[in-house]
Amino acid sequence: MKLPTPITRLVSAILVCLLGSLGGASALAQTLPTAVLTALNRAKVPAEAVALLVQDADGRAAPRLSHRADQAMNPASVMKLVTTFAALELLGPAYVWRTPVWVNGPVVNGVLQGSVFIQGQGDPKLVLEKLWLLLRRLQGLGIHNIAGDIVLDNSAFEVPATDPAEFDGEPMRPYNAAADALLINYKSVVMTFAPDPLTNSAHVQFDPPLWGVQMQTSVPLSPAKPGVTEACGDYRASLKASFSEATRIRFNGSYPASCGEKVWPIAYADPASYNTRVVEGLWRSMGGQLTGTVRNGAAPQAPATYEITSPTLAEVIRDVNKFSNNVMAQQVFLTLGLPAPATAESARAAVRQWWQRRVKATDVPTIDNGSGLSRQNRISAQQLGQLLRVAYASPTMPELMSSLPLVGVDGTLKRSQAGNASAHLKTGSLREVTALAGFVHAASGKRYMLVAIVNHPNAGAVRPALDALIDWAVMDNQAH
Repeated sequence: MKLPTPITRLVSAILVCLLGSLGGASALAQTLPTAVLTALNRAKVPAEAVALLVQDADGRAAPRLSHRADQAMNPASVMKLVTTFAALELLGPAYVWRTPVWVNGPVVNGVLQGSVFIQGQGDPKLVLEKLWLLLRRLQGLGIHNIAGDIVLDNSAFEVPATDPAEFDGEPMRPYNAAADALLINYKSVVMTFAPDPLTNSAHVQFDPPLWGVQMQTSVPLSPAKPGVTEACGDYRASLKASFSEATRIRFNGSYPASCGEKVWPIAYADPASYNTRVVEGLWRSMGGQLTGTVRNGAAPQAPATYEITSPTLAEVIRDVNKFSNNVMAQQVFLTLGLPAPATAESARAAVRQWWQRRVKATDVPTIDNGSGLSRQNRISAQQLGQLLRVAYASPTMPELMSSLPLVGVDGTLKRSQAGNASAHLKTGSLREVTALAGFVHAASGKRYMLVAIVNHPNAGAVRPALDALIDWAVMDNQAH
């Protein structure tokens, strides 16, 4: 028998390495569907920046696809799945938030000889219409003039002061609003522009009215060019709006008539004074009078005169998940940290305990504020898969699933190019982060849980790859 020479051994070693490399590439090609790989390559996102998991929703069978599923990654707003499912289980789908009101004093000839107290308890959807109803109830009690003050109590949540520009330098974006136990209208101002050719101006309506803030109610129309039909273009830039002053909103530009009616929501420049300005502005716009002021303070300990309630939690999480409402998610998250004062840490502790008891994963995900609008969040595709498996077997599964965007139909997946209505999935998107997680309704009649997380500078370009993944998961009755 001829012994191998050193040269033969060297050649053999090189061949083994080459075959191993080819085998690794082949294994990767077999793991990731061709259409997904192709789309990732076009987006210039390497497979090493992606975590994927596709498995039967009950979690009993081996995964159809598992790629880097144990890597902890930033999931962006997909973290809302943890918040909303924990809330469904800990609070119940019929849970409602209450906003109690105290009328402190007698009413004489339409004048309240005392003060009104309003206490926030975390309602995520205390929108302008609900505040109007709350104040309308006062008028229903015969109160048209308040001789004292209107006192606002938001002590149920302990939220540190934050800079709305801190996260991404966009302080006027409503999604950067901070949580508040008395969260009125998401701390936003909605401006509606309606062009009027007869006056060569656009009327501007502001909702809600803010007491003490000058609001420019019209803006000139942009000069028309004879014989030229212009597209709308960037009307916001054309307006040259100035929002930096807390007591004044103005426009230094013009509004293109070709834009028709447009609605532009912004965050108010001084969130600390927003509640007091809104309550006084709305009360006075309803014909109410106020001798004192609207101020912050503590509510009485006695039983409330009346209260208004929020929609149920099952309804609230539809807004949270379908439209990825960050401040509403934070409201739900902090509610898990009650009794008052609820803090981010008390909410995190409640979710950790729930996770260890229900999901029973060894590692608990790193949760910051419950909304996903954070760079600190970390969770793996495997952990999300475990969460979805527990959710699928939960009595609240229908409420959770129906709260997720339906592919190609509504919410943040309305523009998805994947098969129409083929999946209920929560989306997540930050700079350098894109993610999906939820349930896929396959052609065979099976239901799969699907998780995809991408952390890469080109993450914003991977939507076609995720659409391809959804379609691949759907077509489980065909060879791939």
